[in-house]
Amino acid sequence: MPDRPASPTPKPALAIVLARAGSKGLPNKNGLSLAGKPMLAWTLGHALESRHIDRVVLSTDGPALAEVGRQTRGVEVIERPEELADDTATVDAAARHAVSQLISMHESVVILYGNVPVRPADLSDRAVELLHRTGADSVQSVCPVGKHHPYWMKRVGEAGELTAYKENAVYRRQDLPPVYELDGGVIAVTRKSLFTTREGEPHAFLGGDRRAIVTQPGEVIDIDGPADLDVAASVLARQPGPARNAG
Repeated sequence: MPDRPASPTPKPALAIVLARAGSKGLPNKNGLSLAGKPMLAWTLGHALESRHIDRVVLSTDGPALAEVGRQTRGVEVIERPEELADDTATVDAAARHAVSQLISMHESVVILYGNVPVRPADLSDRAVELLHRTGADSVQSVCPVGKHHPYWMKRVGEAGELTAYKENAVYRRQDLPPVYELDGGVIAVTRKSLFTTREGEPHAFLGGDRRAIVTQPGEVIDIDGPADLDVAASVLARQPGPARNAG
């Protein structure tokens, strides 16, 4: 779809930071201490320092996580109801609930996960700018899959038979066709699209015109297990003072 003519500067966006208290893979991961502060604090800091975000709201079901938000100047806290707090609750439902609790005229909403402590400082700004410049319904950050490309994936049969997931003759990584995976760094969506729901279409809230911004391997770290936590701690420990605050 062609980009639409737009004014140079997008209108400020509303940021919704999502942080559940429960986690099966890594218990209480959003509240774990990481490089000197709760993991959640890194995402809150990123949102607060983004140029195109002028309001930051934390949606959580955890009292301790809510307290992290309340102790962070510039962050508002929305208590998430129980039905939106288990691992079956969808991202868009939690975001819609938070937005519906606010008096807000924001046309764009940035959704950020509290368990992503490492992301480029300008990631949300780039997403809002692309959303504004193109007139798209949503923007998500993606990363090249590299050696985990589908062409190099395999199927294993019941008797251990090894076959190609997708038949091909590519054996050099540089010859693989570009494929990207969602990295969890940011979702920017129009308010109209966020409130679009259709039964049987879990991603309807992303709209029809979906765009991407590309990150490089290691620029976004999504914490799912202890190994991710170790990598993120190492990365954050190497960052200079100002960058450490940006998340």
